[in-house]
Amino acid sequence: MTATPDPAPEHAGLSERDRAVLAVERRGWPGPGAKERAIREGLGISPTRYYQLLGALLDDPRAAEHDPVTVNRLRRIRAEKRESREG
Repeated sequence: MTATPDPAPEHAGLSERDRAVLAVERRGWPGPGAKERAIREGLGISPTRYYQLLGALLDDPRAAEHDPVTVNRLRRIRAEKRESREG
């Protein structure tokens, strides 16, 4: 008899930090200062590192599976910014 593999965990492949980065982007922020403060205090990383991680997450299909609304919104914004720079 062959054992069946356990089902994948709900957030398979994404680290807790990756999920936390997406959660920050899911929130509405009154201004840039509040978001940067939340990144430093809540995640314990610099805003520069945060945006590096976020950029990598936008290219990760696991992130899109975890939070498709947020990831697709951010991908659309990124594409619009690229087009405006190139156009």
